[in-house]
Amino acid sequence: MAYYKYHVFFCTNTRDDGAQCCAQCDALGQRSYLKRRTKELDIAGPGGVRINTAGCMNRCAEGPVLVVYPEAVWYTYVDRSDLDEILTEHLMGGRIVERLRLPG
Repeated sequence: MAYYKYHVFFCTNTRDDGAQCCAQCDALGQRSYLKRRTKELDIAGPGGVRINTAGCMNRCAEGPVLVVYPEAVWYTYVDRSDLDEILTEHLMGGRIVERLRLPG
């Protein structure tokens, strides 16, 4: 059994040349929001959900992006309502949110 049921990685990369990057979409703030919500819902930690920061995942044109393991499901999101949907549907319900899913 995996240590975490779901491990979520948020790209929070900043590109120094001004090119599109996830940091321009407040990716770090969005990661902090989802991390806080998993703690509030008591699903964070071993056997549950882990939210992490990642460097560049080379999908800047599709960003902001996050990826959920162990399924390796890639998502894009616009705002917290999208993150709430990923939280309730995927991380709590085990159902992939197809409308936000990126090709793997």
